[in-house]
Amino acid sequence: EGPLTGSYVRDIRVSVFDGKMHPVDSNDISFKIAGMMAFRDAFHQAEPLLLEPIYELEVSIPDMMMGDAMTELQTHRSMIMNMESKHGHQVIKARTPLAELDKFLSALRSISQGRAKVHSYFANYAPVPSDLQRRISDEYQKTEVAELH
Repeated sequence: EGPLTGSYVRDIRVSVFDGKMHPVDSNDISFKIAGMMAFRDAFHQAEPLLLEPIYELEVSIPDMMMGDAMTELQTHRSMIMNMESKHGHQVIKARTPLAELDKFLSALRSISQGRAKVHSYFANYAPVPSDLQRRISDEYQKTEVAELH
């Protein structure tokens, strides 16, 4: 559980170079707490990136609705990869963050009156934009502080 948002942390390597044990003051819990505090401090200093799942979309929409679909894709942080015309339809290939996918699909259904077809599959993980990462992290920190009180 990462200190940034409470989500899974990956690709971390930790090396401990020195440590001392004292028969009176040392115990298991002290070492665990010291390790947690050191990790949290080092984690924040490393400027971590929050990753989000990105989905590959293939949107088939009637020609006359293509402009609205393109606008909607861009509104939902999508990256347009390709466009081509097929049998009176435009086929748009794009990459969209999973967090935006439901909102986009709902808007697309409304724009196309249900005539658009979408195929989607997982493509990769990509860093969340820094302003959004800051907002997510701030919200998590507020939740953590509220739970302590």
